[in-house]
Amino acid sequence: MRKIYSQMKYTIDKNKRPAYLQIYKQLRDDIVSGIYGYGAKLPSKRLLAEESGVSTITIEHAYACLCDEGYAASRERSGYYVIFKSSDGFAVTDSVNTQNILHENETNEEAVFPISVLSRTMRRVLSDYHDVLLERSPNTGRIELRTAIRRYLAGNRGIYADINQIVIGSGAEYLYGLIVDLLGRDKMFAIEKPSYQKIKQVYQAEDIDFEMLPLTNDGIDSLALASTRASVLHTTPYRSYPSLCTASATKRHEYIRWAEQSGRFIIEDDFESEFSVSSKPTETLFALSEGSNVIYLNTFSKTISPSLRVGYMVIPDSLLETFEEKLGFYSCTVPTFEQFVLTELINSGDFERHINRVRRSKRKNMQNNKQII
Repeated sequence: MRKIYSQMKYTIDKNKRPAYLQIYKQLRDDIVSGIYGYGAKLPSKRLLAEESGVSTITIEHAYACLCDEGYAASRERSGYYVIFKSSDGFAVTDSVNTQNILHENETNEEAVFPISVLSRTMRRVLSDYHDVLLERSPNTGRIELRTAIRRYLAGNRGIYADINQIVIGSGAEYLYGLIVDLLGRDKMFAIEKPSYQKIKQVYQAEDIDFEMLPLTNDGIDSLALASTRASVLHTTPYRSYPSLCTASATKRHEYIRWAEQSGRFIIEDDFESEFSVSSKPTETLFALSEGSNVIYLNTFSKTISPSLRVGYMVIPDSLLETFEEKLGFYSCTVPTFEQFVLTELINSGDFERHINRVRRSKRKNMQNNKQII
């Protein structure tokens, strides 16, 4: 272990993201690559602070992220140890806890967007944009909204994409249908069991062959994933509905390894991870895989309001030409007015402040529940 420590080269670029996230990413990459194997002790906070030229508080934040993401765990008076398991094989895992399953009519009251902010933004859009609101939207959505989403994803989700990779649509179900046409109806899809009911309904309506892969306590069952005949995996890594199962760091990398075979793709349905109570939002598969074969999906219906049927997807570069050939003629189904409202909410910071408010509220409620127990 000392040999590894002596070779540490953790550096900080002051022109890039916060220092603790840079340290976190470098440590994470070393863990995933096997430099620090399962059970290995990570460098002490003091040693790592001296090596990288930052404070021990910065290192604490980096280690907190590693623990939240499932790469490491702390031991009292001992330090931090790797709990991530990198393996080419597939482990047997426990079945999902059915007690966590939500019913569709259950809502999250903490996530309600302030109506005063929404109404103020709507009035401002009506006042500022005038006749532009009557213009036809480009087929993939207004460039103003796609630009705002691009900046938000880069700054908050670790997703770096070009504007032409972002497609706006009227909710997740509409985008599911587009993806079927994009990838082809001859492919077999795999979805989680249990999963959001409408995913199954859309694929049935589209006459698509699909297989249901059982969830365990930390993600899709490894043996089921290894043996599936599907070439497209539709997964919700964070709080899959209705089981509330969150894929561990080990599982997320397992999904990516599965998709590395030629012709395979992942549909990452990321509808709620912004509300994570961890030190940073859960890593996306798109970011971990550098977007090579992952289609990222998100919607504002969860983060703002169910009545706002606006979603978006980020397409990997490898599918852009196919998308233009097959689906480039499709008109955008989201009204221009709603697109400008969302643009203003993101650009003004109101959207991000709402996300942070909900996360603080969730953390507070979690702490209160622990005290009661």
